[in-house]
Amino acid sequence: MDESIWNTVRASRGWLDAANGTGQTELTCRILKLTEEAGEAAGAWIGLLGQNPRKGVTHSREDVAAELADVAFTALVAIESLGLDARTVLDGCAAKVRARVQPSPG
Repeated sequence: MDESIWNTVRASRGWLDAANGTGQTELTCRILKLTEEAGEAAGAWIGLLGQNPRKGVTHSREDVAAELADVAFTALVAIESLGLDARTVLDGCAAKVRARVQPSPG
């Protein structure tokens, strides 16, 4: 069994397609899911800081990292759901970032 992240992303998209269909409403929900996951990451960070005095410290850095990973994975599934190859899109994004952060030769 190939356990690469890219195969898992594609398998997740296939599972969602089979369960929920592939229409515009479903695609909208997959994109909006990013907002939900980002909110959970924000909530975990607030919990790590103990910002809510009623609750105190409720999360760890590992909890925050896990929520951020959920955001990233959800984004990759949404890209695949658009009919694009998530790896190619992410590689393109990384190339743009590299061009900004690497000093130009000369």
